[in-house]
Amino acid sequence: MNPYLCAMTEISIKKDIRQLSKEELTGFFLEQGEKKFRANQVWEWLWQKSAHSFNEMTNLSKPLRQLLGGHFTINAITEDKVQRSLDGTIKTRFRLHDGHLIESVLIPVPEEKRFTVCVSSQVGCSLSCKFCATGQMKRVRNLDAAEIYDQVVLVNRQSEETFGHPLTNIVYMGMGEPLLAYKNMMESIAKITSTEDGLGMSPRRITVSTAGIAKMIEKLADDNVRFNLALSLHAATDDKRNEIMPINEQNNLEALMESLHYFYRKTRGRISYEYIAFQNFNDSTQDAAALVKLCQQFPVRVNIIEYNPIDGVAFHKSPEDQIDRFAKYLTDRKVTATVRRSRGKDIDAACGQLANKGSDEF
Repeated sequence: MNPYLCAMTEISIKKDIRQLSKEELTGFFLEQGEKKFRANQVWEWLWQKSAHSFNEMTNLSKPLRQLLGGHFTINAITEDKVQRSLDGTIKTRFRLHDGHLIESVLIPVPEEKRFTVCVSSQVGCSLSCKFCATGQMKRVRNLDAAEIYDQVVLVNRQSEETFGHPLTNIVYMGMGEPLLAYKNMMESIAKITSTEDGLGMSPRRITVSTAGIAKMIEKLADDNVRFNLALSLHAATDDKRNEIMPINEQNNLEALMESLHYFYRKTRGRISYEYIAFQNFNDSTQDAAALVKLCQQFPVRVNIIEYNPIDGVAFHKSPEDQIDRFAKYLTDRKVTATVRRSRGKDIDAACGQLANKGSDEF
């Protein structure tokens, strides 16, 4: 019998303890005749010490650990495959408790003491962006908050072991659309940033990237988030954006600019545009001029990104000199622009490539 089906049968009986609120966990212990403080102990093990088994909870008695194991499980993600690039980039494919695959990427810049993890928020994606490997996969499900949290914990461990430095930044820019996994995304950020019972990372070190869902951007503003927001723009006109990003047909640039302006007014949070440069598609002077207009409505910075080609996709990377001319056009017009050179060129660098390779196993 398939071992993952066996595991899933057991999981269907036992609830993941990390799905409980602190109040629910407290209620469980009281029902078992245990002291209320036991919930605080277990909560600390789960969210501060990142325990992946009850046996790790060494300040609990063995009978109490057995009690937890009899009622609950911990659906931790596990490392499945690791690719290491010559430039230091590390891409990891993780296996979830139900056998699905996701990926995270560690992007180190040691000379700047910046170590960034790019995390996934969904198994697959429903948005079907034409240039994206993940867009070729169907969306299976949203990740739990704990599964997003685990990516940060495990890649942080990679960073410390490989570079002797913890993570400095987190970007929700991997597989999936974070704003379509809104509740779990927000819960994961709460666990990552909490100084009392989480990892204690600053929300200003976190960036959530969206393909552009206007009403959800406004919800971020209404929720008064303190993290940064990035729009995966990639084209500065509706015609071109419709061509590569079907989501734009329901969330056109006018609607997105209104929502981003609302976000800025409410939060004063940092906004950036992600702009992959495609040869002979969006890298001309006319494209740059259209982009400048979008940058004049509120403070924004532009990250111009080299494209990582994907098999079966017709788009090509814009030449470096063309990217430099494009960036200069922006900066000459007082737009803050940075060129992000492609990382991990010698591995499956594009988002979704590594996870997609294994998807036929399930």
